[in-house]
Amino acid sequence: MAYEKQLNIAMDRLDQSLAKLRNLIKRGQNKEALQFMEKGELKDRFENLQNIITISQTGTLGARGTGTIGTL
Repeated sequence: MAYEKQLNIAMDRLDQSLAKLRNLIKRGQNKEALQFMEKGELKDRFENLQNIITISQTGTLGARGTGTIGTL
């Protein structure tokens, strides 16, 4: 449940950053838009989302530190 909440928050933040990027481009502020994507908020938000996804894929161990073995 916590993963789902974290993921939804990260997706919402990424969506907000994409809206800001759209506004920069719409106003013709291409230099600022590139900065926003390469070194700014959008880059940070995307990396945060990517980290959440990566951690969820590597955490396959159960509560006792053992992997899931399925039906015996």
